[in-house]
Amino acid sequence: MALPKLVVILGPTACGKSGLGVTLAKKYGGEIVSADSRQVYRGLDLGTGKITIAEMDGVAHHLLDVAQPGEQYSVARFQQEAYTALDGVIERDRLPFLVGGTGLYLRSVAEGYVFQVAPPDHTLRAELEALPTEVLRQRLLDAGVELDSDAWNNRPRLVRLTEKLRSGGDPHAEAERQPRYDVLTLGVAYPREAICRRIDKRLVARLDAGMVEEVAALRSQGVSDEFLYGLGLEYRYILRHLTGELSMEELIEELGRAIKRFAKRQVSWFKKDKDVHWLDMEADPITEATELIDSFLS
Repeated sequence: MALPKLVVILGPTACGKSGLGVTLAKKYGGEIVSADSRQVYRGLDLGTGKITIAEMDGVAHHLLDVAQPGEQYSVARFQQEAYTALDGVIERDRLPFLVGGTGLYLRSVAEGYVFQVAPPDHTLRAELEALPTEVLRQRLLDAGVELDSDAWNNRPRLVRLTEKLRSGGDPHAEAERQPRYDVLTLGVAYPREAICRRIDKRLVARLDAGMVEEVAALRSQGVSDEFLYGLGLEYRYILRHLTGELSMEELIEELGRAIKRFAKRQVSWFKKDKDVHWLDMEADPITEATELIDSFLS
């Protein structure tokens, strides 16, 4: 029996994934499932670049705002909730689009990872939790573990990967795959210089829209500094500003550089996937994507 069709749209930050997804979903009568490890949290809007109701333009979006800040949200949970959402789209006889930049989330669904569930070792977990993020990262790199862009500053995930490594298992533990969908993967990206310009422009716009105030409000609502710091990028650097470590000028400069480094790691990670059809975002990506989807569906 033929697998149901799924269109994946991926790429680095600030390259127009959300807008392209909406345009194509409207054209094909589709719905969008978000694949972003931070946009699952309620209240994390400007800092994550979460699409607004107006920007959705009537297209149904799933897996946004499904967890409370501070709540643990794993890739395994995402996979199961994404399966449920995608299958619902298919049952409604609509074309599902999986759109986002969190590499492991995307691959867990598109490739059908089978996660191995091991009982927790609380003693080992406590030991690892006490280690600095830089130490966890270096231990994994020294052991030959390849870290995607999402894991680089994701402390909970670094702890889990190190825990698996110390337990003698495969740190990624996704060797077995059971694909559930026939997938067309479209990639969006710009030349490096253009990505940097887009990041700078978007950062200023988000700060003007109240991104610092968003983080301050989360803290006043009881969201812990530890959780915010663990989110990395916007939330980490704004937290450092709010606690007096960075001036506004330093915040803009250091955060801009950090986002650009993150985007570079995303590009490197996604470019390893030979099945991605990279769209020319400086030409006519809509026409190019439409031709690919039409061929895929036929």
